[in-house]
Amino acid sequence: MKPFLKWPGNKYKIIERIKRELPSGNRLIEPFVGSGAVFLNTDYNSYILGDINQDLISLFMILKSDGQGFINYAKTFFSKDNNSEDRFYELRDLFNSTNDSYEKAAIFIYLNKHAYNGLCRYNLRGHFNAPYGRYKRPYFPEIELLEFHKKSPKAEFVCQGFHKTFEQARKGDVIYCDPPYEPLSKTSNFTSYSSSNFNRFDQEALANMARSAASRGITVVVSNHDTEYVHSAYNGAKIEQFEVQRYISCKGDERNRVGEILAIFS
Repeated sequence: MKPFLKWPGNKYKIIERIKRELPSGNRLIEPFVGSGAVFLNTDYNSYILGDINQDLISLFMILKSDGQGFINYAKTFFSKDNNSEDRFYELRDLFNSTNDSYEKAAIFIYLNKHAYNGLCRYNLRGHFNAPYGRYKRPYFPEIELLEFHKKSPKAEFVCQGFHKTFEQARKGDVIYCDPPYEPLSKTSNFTSYSSSNFNRFDQEALANMARSAASRGITVVVSNHDTEYVHSAYNGAKIEQFEVQRYISCKGDERNRVGEILAIFS
């Protein structure tokens, strides 16, 4: 099942490769859930799905609790009148100012489909600031939203850092991590959407927590770019290397294949 959100680094297109490395277990834990592609395309008894993006987790929780009613409400934002530059920025301002979590969640979907390349970006004040995308007919993902809702009773959604999510893991669980990637270069555009707060200290902390979890009988699978630094940071893991097509650039000739890895700690 395809996720209902556009998401940079979305794992939907390589989901079968990821699934081959995920063992069976009681529960799948995702400290960086993103669009939920792995959640939607696996079949564990239960899930803990975490992310530090409060808007994302709030949306998931509202969709879980209200289902079709929320989907119907969110659909009202996908009108011809709302698909203009002026209206986009009006709704973006409303998203950044409203205290109504239900309204905010619906506008989050609108912004995700109308913003440039589905970019999810915030300024230092925590305001969503991705620009207008100029799409002729933005797609409202009604079927995908409903499928997410149907599966969501299996999931516990938590807004917290990856350290706390790792602490919830128990023997027999499986952890899949899709952290902000190590940049391919100092000027890499692809990772510009990533949180500036996630640095090499965090990459190494994540690797150490993965090793610790593995020593307690918890398999951890981590995605990242295929770089010399990543190989060093994930020392001791089984490394699977492959290439993926990147679609962050809007120019077709800039959508290059890049190296990616899955690091398996077990």
